[in-house]
Amino acid sequence: MKFTTTIAAIFLSTAALTAQATQKSKSVEIIEKSIEAQGGKQVLENIRTLYTKSETVMDGRNVFWITKEMAPNKGSFEIEYQGRIVYQSFYDGKTGYEVVNGQKKVADQEQFKDKNYRRHIMNSLDYIDPALYTLEYVGEEKACNKDCDKIKATLINGKVTYLYYEKTSNFLMKSEVVKNPEKDSFSVILNDDYKKFGDLFYETKETLVSGDGNQVVKLVDLYYNKKISEKDFK
Repeated sequence: MKFTTTIAAIFLSTAALTAQATQKSKSVEIIEKSIEAQGGKQVLENIRTLYTKSETVMDGRNVFWITKEMAPNKGSFEIEYQGRIVYQSFYDGKTGYEVVNGQKKVADQEQFKDKNYRRHIMNSLDYIDPALYTLEYVGEEKACNKDCDKIKATLINGKVTYLYYEKTSNFLMKSEVVKNPEKDSFSVILNDDYKKFGDLFYETKETLVSGDGNQVVKLVDLYYNKKISEKDFK
């Protein structure tokens, strides 16, 4: 009897491990299809710098959000209003800063914690890195009124993100952060209107969802691998 119980336990354990491996394999396959839809793994891996300029509304005013990124984890964020930069923050690869009244000061480092785990500019490449993320296929679910595959991605620091990939286009339609070490970040982002920039397909409309109301951000300019240097992060 004891022997039979042991065999049953081993069988159940093996079945569970097999199911987990299958879920992980399916998740990787879905994300790899999304990478191909965006332009292919080689294109994404070769993006060493990325510039985006987007239009949105803050406090009733039309403003632009400008982001600059340099692989693996340097980044800059600016708010432009009526042709002037009214806010700036950046991460130099080790430390995050804010520029207030023209003076650079060390920012709250909690805002930049996830930067330590970035290996690529394009997040999808990091998702399939087992040293960074554990993946689990959840099932099918609607997002942006489209049929999607839902994946749970757990970063090694404990951050949990649910990713929704459209079954037809393979593009990422929605990301939902459940447990996020960063401060002041939106929990849900909806992606739409993917367009081609050079060899890269990229979303041109984002909707940031929060309890205070949704904020729509529309891309007006994007380029990569040019016009960005180390001085943008100093």
